Parts: sequence; C-alpha cells; structure tokens
Amino acid sequence: MSRPDTFGAPYRVLKGRTRTSGTVYGVDRWLLRTFLHVMGDPTIRAALWDGKDVAGPFPEAAVRMTIRDRRALWRLVTNPLLNFGDDYSAGRIEIEGGLVAFMKAIYGAMGRGSRRFPQSAYHRKQTDTNSPAGSRGNIHHHYDIGNDFYQLWLDREMLYTCAYFPHPGASLEEAQIAKMDLVCRKLRLRAGQSVVEAGCGWGALARYMARHYGVSVRAYNISREQIAYAREMAVAEGIVGQVEYVEDDYRTITGRFDAFVSVGMLEHVGPDHYRELGRIIDRSLTDEGLGLIHTIGQNVAEPMSPWLAKRIFPGSYPPTLREMMAVFEPWGLSVLDVENLRLHYAKTLEHWLERFENNRERVAAMFDDCFVRAWRLYLSAAIANFTLGRLQLFQVVFARSANNLIPWTRSHLSDTRASG
Repeated sequence: MSRPDTFGAPYRVLKGRTRTSGTVYGVDRWLLRTFLHVMGDPTIRAALWDGKDVAGPFPEAAVRMTIRDRRALWRLVTNPLLNFGDDYSAGRIEIEGGLVAFMKAIYGAMGRGSRRFPQSAYHRKQTDTNSPAGSRGNIHHHYDIGNDFYQLWLDREMLYTCAYFPHPGASLEEAQIAKMDLVCRKLRLRAGQSVVEAGCGWGALARYMARHYGVSVRAYNISREQIAYAREMAVAEGIVGQVEYVEDDYRTITGRFDAFVSVGMLEHVGPDHYRELGRIIDRSLTDEGLGLIHTIGQNVAEPMSPWLAKRIFPGSYPPTLREMMAVFEPWGLSVLDVENLRLHYAKTLEHWLERFENNRERVAAMFDDCFVRAWRLYLSAAIANFTLGRLQLFQVVFARSANNLIPWTRSHLSDTRASG
C-alpha cells in the first residue's frame, strides 16, 4: 500500500533531518519572537534547537513548540500555512502538551487578528481543479489510498462524515446510525420512493435508506475503491435490487427522483460548479420531491489552508451559506431548513483521532511515520477548527418553490428510534 505520489515526495526529502544542530543566535530568537507576535501571540511556549524557550508573553503555557533546525525556522516564517504542516510531518517541528491544544491556540490567536482573505482567492485558483477529470484526481488522492486504512479508525459502517450524537455518551457507531436516520427523516422518506445520492462514500447511507425506509437508491461516486466496497456490501446484505452504485461523476446523473441527497460531497464540488450542481438537481427532482445537502462550511469566505489543500484534500472548499445559495437560487429551489451540527463534527473527529492513534503503528506499517504525523495534524486541526467555530457543518433541506407538500412542523425530526 502506498500513498499518492503527490503526497509522499516532500516528506521523503525532509525525513531524517530532525536532529537538533547548530548554534542558536540572537537573530534566531528575535525572528521566532517576531513571528509569534505577528501571528497574534498564541498562548504557547516556543523553543529552538538548543531546547531553551524563547522569551514570550506566556512562559507558563502548557503547550510548547520546538523547532529543530534553522532551515525549519526559516521555512516556518516565510510560509507558515504550508511549511508548518510539512515540517511537523517530517519531525522537524515537535509539539508538546497536545496537538489539538496547540492548534486551538494558534487558530485562536489568528482569529483575534481578524485576518481575512480576498473572496476571489478561491475562484482564481480552483476553477479547473473540479472539472470531471480534476475531480477524479482529487478524490483518488484522498479516498483511494486503501479501504483497509480507513477501516482502522472509522465506524463499522465506514461513514466518513459528521455523525449525530443524540446524547453525549453515544458511541461513534450509534451516532453514525442516528445521523443516517436524521437524514432520512428530514427527507420524509416513504416506502416505494426513489432516491438519488451524489457522492455516496462507501455506500452506508444508501443501504440504510433501502433497508429501513423501503426506498430504491441510485448512488454515484467516482472513487473506485469505495464503489467496489459498497457493491460488495450490498450483495452481502441482500439488497442489490434496491441499491445501484454507479461509478461516475455527479454531473452524469439522469432520471427523476423523489429525493436528492448529498452528504459530504459539496466540499469537493467548488463554487464555480454550484450552479451546475443546481441544474442537475433541478432536472432530477420530482415536483413534490425533497432534497438535502450536508456539507462542511464556514461563516466567512476564506480559502482552504494551502497545506490541507495540497497534501490532504486537493480541490476542496467549505462554502458559506451565502455561497451555497448559488446551488438553489438560479433554479427557484426553496430552502426549508438549515441546521448547524458543528459541535457534532468536533466530537466525531475526536472519536476518529482516538481510534487513529490507537492504530498508529499499523498505519505506519502501511505507509510511514511521516504519513502518521500528517494525518494526526489533519484530524487535530479539524477538531480545533470546529471547536472554535472556524468551520461549520450545515445540513440544508430544500424543495421546489411551488411544493406545498412540505413539513408543517418539525415534529418528524423527534423520532429517536435510531439512537440505540
């Protein structure tokens, strides 16, 4: 099992250069102090390769960053949003006191500075990366690195999206089942209906809808490994006649359906393609149909971290609610309900990170230590982002504007039968 080539190369170059070496000069300490001040004076301690803390405003902070050599220091100050991730992954930057706590301190300090990026930054850069061909490459980079890897730390049903915790003590397995049932209830599914799912992952939601709500589902995905797994599970569960898994892009969806659902795909679509997605929904949804989009989002339009976009999720972007309206407005689709499950995603990620750490030796055997550190950073940063509200999790329910067969109240969401 190997990583995508675009992921591994930078770490192979840096790996092995982690020994502390060289004299620490006054300019090195000044450079690090100045950098931390520009970053908003995060509540951390920082040391250079001699092991001594650089004087700062928080000498008693529980979290400490150690930079192991001068090259890592210069890389950090010249391009922190990319190079911190690369050098942490390579072991040239070490964190004590907890990586999640460190990322919270860093993001909290950056937030105090009210730093904003031009809204057009995403659009200038990402227009072509989410074309059909570009999307296949992006999805292959992240999702086709081995089902065995994901089975180590996801739930039994292999759901790689935000769970829904009906009570704080729910297990990850219970919370993912509760999430699937919440989606079904929001769509008001009834036996005999037809559903199309855009971006189905390993296929658990499609199988759940078929088994528990008696609907027929056509589910699309461009990840070859995920589709293969989904088809095997459908055969094993004896529901092949109810669920069809299509290995193709969402843009090829045809037919008319009583419900349209997309859980965790909009992040990979890109704002330049939202109107096109809306066109697909418009031609697919019956006059009395309901739709649901579940997506990571944000309150203010800012580009993705360049490290995350380059190493983990190429082509990804979490939209604001205003940006999401480009899916609905051109086609006269009415938003019926918006729910924010931000803290549920933070808790989901905490479960994933714990399971990932419990299996880190097996992950390292599949890949290497640099991969383990990179994915630890990705999961830890995500926990910090959702906890601090830098990222949101939106579930948006919609229908055609003239559809009056819509919920009169929200009582249909109070069913808790899936929580056990």
